[in-house]
Amino acid sequence: MILARGFPGIAFTEVNDGDLRHDMVARRTVSDTLGIPHGWAVANQVHGSHIAIARSAGNVGEADGIVTSVTMLPIAVSVADCVPVVLLGTCSVAVVHAGWRGVASGVVGCALRAMDDSGDRVQGAVIGPHIGPCCFEVGSEVVDAVGGYATRTSNGTLSVDLASAIRDQLVGVEIESEVECTMHDDRFYSHRRNATKERQMAVAWISQD
Repeated sequence: MILARGFPGIAFTEVNDGDLRHDMVARRTVSDTLGIPHGWAVANQVHGSHIAIARSAGNVGEADGIVTSVTMLPIAVSVADCVPVVLLGTCSVAVVHAGWRGVASGVVGCALRAMDDSGDRVQGAVIGPHIGPCCFEVGSEVVDAVGGYATRTSNGTLSVDLASAIRDQLVGVEIESEVECTMHDDRFYSHRRNATKERQMAVAWISQD
């Protein structure tokens, strides 16, 4: 498990933590380690840009981002190459699932607006482990959809830098990035590596004062 440096209330799980979407025993273990409730708010992720508001634990429906202002309510998204992003406000927190389709549809900006609409303002962001441009081989249509950010994989094929695209949607926000590439780092699940159906999770919460 990775704890964000300098940002309390954020964790990124790893393979050794299990698939916390379905393994409730593993989720309780992680929750106990982090000192948070066992009940989390999660979503049915569809690679879109809808942001849900969570007021209690459970499934918030179809969404690729969750915002909460409830103290000690864990909110989480699952990933296996896509980019997990956590946004921290003064009185709320958001988690975002940002694959290339989500980046293209502006899901991070939608989360920023959802926090603004709630009367909060984003103070910081953490970009979690995801497939790096070193391994993310794509076609030109993906580069066009994301709006550029073309680069090359370690094999010289076309790639796109999703993290850079996300950073440019967070102008003026302090950003911390975890640089691990999920595809070539076997501490993480990677759909590109072996078509796994298992996922790691990014979980965030507002700590009690």
